Amino acid sequence: MAKAFLFVVSSHDQLGTTGNKTGSWLEELAAPYWRLRDAGIRIDIASPKGGAAPIDPMSLEDNWLSDAGRRFRSDPEASEALANTRRLADIRSEDYAGLFMVGGSATVWDFPNNSDLKRIIEEYFPLGKVIAGVCHGVIGLTQAVDANGEPLVKNRKVTSISNAEDVMMGLDKVVPVLPEEMLRKLRGVYSCAAPLAEHVVIDAPLFTGQNPASADPLGVAIVKYLDRMSETAPEAR
Repeated sequence: MAKAFLFVVSSHDQLGTTGNKTGSWLEELAAPYWRLRDAGIRIDIASPKGGAAPIDPMSLEDNWLSDAGRRFRSDPEASEALANTRRLADIRSEDYAGLFMVGGSATVWDFPNNSDLKRIIEEYFPLGKVIAGVCHGVIGLTQAVDANGEPLVKNRKVTSISNAEDVMMGLDKVVPVLPEEMLRKLRGVYSCAAPLAEHVVIDAPLFTGQNPASADPLGVAIVKYLDRMSETAPEAR
């Protein structure tokens, strides 16, 4: 089993010009975090700016808060990691078996044009290391290219928050880019389920989930994949 994994959260906390706060979505951090941690994998959390990373206040409301989220908030180590995230520019990609881009509407502001995130993704892809993202966090994939200079998502199966979900949440007129729209533009093979329904797409080494409901099964899929990889080629992990 891989011993270390990198989670990337947003540093952005302003929801456009609405005057409201945003940040990473707690369930999309907490659910996969515990799946990997409970499998014995060490997790480091990084963000574009480093330091304290914001959580979307809406994701802390009772109707969105899960047992995984409550566990994360009450765990001193997890809380400390979120309050003192590592700066992406300082990350050595070779220290990790893969990365997980946590969702939340904030990510559409600071993931798409982040050169450090792009660097890590492009280093991981040819090595077959896990590159995962959920909901809005999948937008981080759209800047990456393969060895031929083609978009990394081109002709590859992916999902993200759907346009319908962004409209339902009233975000389509707020965020600067819609993940589904961008993935389709880059010729990714995009699919989604009904709004708020679970949907996970695996096109290894890409692992993507549609929404908060997909965060936990996405974490399960990653753990199973890492288990298989460690059994077949433990020296490579």
